[in-house]
Amino acid sequence: MKRAEIQFDLPSLSSDGGLLLLKKLNDRLGISRRMAACLTEYRKRGGSHSQEKMLIQRMFGIALGWEDCNDFDTLKGDPLYGIALGGVPATQPTLSRFENAVRRKDLFRMSLELVGLFIERHLENPPKQIVIDMDATEDPAHGQQEFEFYHGHYGKHCFLPLLVFCSVDGQDEDLVGAILRPGNAHAGRRSASILRRLVSMLKTAFPSCEILFRGDAGFALPEMYKACEDLNISYLISLGKNSRLLQMAGALIKSAREERNQTKATTRHFGELMYAASTWPQERRVIVKAEAMEKGDNPRFVVTNLTGKPEELYAQYCRRGDCENRIKELKLDLASGRTSCHRFLANCFRLLLHALAFVLLSAVRRLLVGTALARATMGQIRIKILKVGALVQTSTRRTLIRLPRGHPHAELLTQLFA
Repeated sequence: MKRAEIQFDLPSLSSDGGLLLLKKLNDRLGISRRMAACLTEYRKRGGSHSQEKMLIQRMFGIALGWEDCNDFDTLKGDPLYGIALGGVPATQPTLSRFENAVRRKDLFRMSLELVGLFIERHLENPPKQIVIDMDATEDPAHGQQEFEFYHGHYGKHCFLPLLVFCSVDGQDEDLVGAILRPGNAHAGRRSASILRRLVSMLKTAFPSCEILFRGDAGFALPEMYKACEDLNISYLISLGKNSRLLQMAGALIKSAREERNQTKATTRHFGELMYAASTWPQERRVIVKAEAMEKGDNPRFVVTNLTGKPEELYAQYCRRGDCENRIKELKLDLASGRTSCHRFLANCFRLLLHALAFVLLSAVRRLLVGTALARATMGQIRIKILKVGALVQTSTRRTLIRLPRGHPHAELLTQLFA
């Protein structure tokens, strides 16, 4: 058997051949152009790197697994980044100054533009229904960052981002909001005002579209019900158990328990009741799922203004679990928890940068519809589509990027680049 030797001496080689696909998509969608227009120029004389270029650099880096600014100290020699960015990447100190110069009004404009990207994508084919899902998640903090606090529910020092997703006519969910909040915030903090602004933009763009809001028990707040009713939209919101609800649903729970005792299998019975908490101005319809399991009773309650069979409405509420899968992608595949700046506004900006990378990779996933990778996670998309070895050859007439013929998805990559 011959001896195998390894040498790192190939010139002009990149491990991120899919970077040019991200560049083509960003150019087509105008993500960086629109977002950079929201930023205030913080340098009196400009600089060698435009704000859009630095935004693209961070967005591409996060999408490809280089989520830290100092990663670009080692990527500065990668030939594809020079092509995609139109020049040498900015260094870590330059990127850090860029992130820490953001202003509150810049973040607000970027948040509106994130919704605008979603709306623009559907203008040619207006949706019949838009489902809005909100959820809060913890973002662990590991230092003396502004507004990081200990959160009792999660048992750690953290921030508490609010993430907002929209799905159109049963399609995959799009990220339309990523708002970083202090670690001691309630799960539903600012959710009503954000919902009002979002629905106003959606109704302006799609006046005949039906809108449904779904949320877990963290959004079971009087102001959320009022916002939905004032906006004339439907809602399905989980309601925490209390003694009064358990008493009112007692007969249904008992019936499920008796059937479980007979069949020795998990049993679910559905029903409904009219209920008003002390903070509500009137009664509202509450869907009841009386579930009896081997370990005990597991009743659930969902408040709604929709008509329909209780079991069908509860199933529709349960489909909000898809947004939890998207949150996992944002946190695990795109490392959105890298909010390690001291300034709170800089960390807000970082979360938005990760959201933009999510939007960009969502566009890649839409291109994969009808292929074996149609349901791939963002981590799988990165490994199977974007992390491709590329040889870059430059002459006086052209730059030739050569990808491996033996790549398992070579044919698919050819179609995507076309």
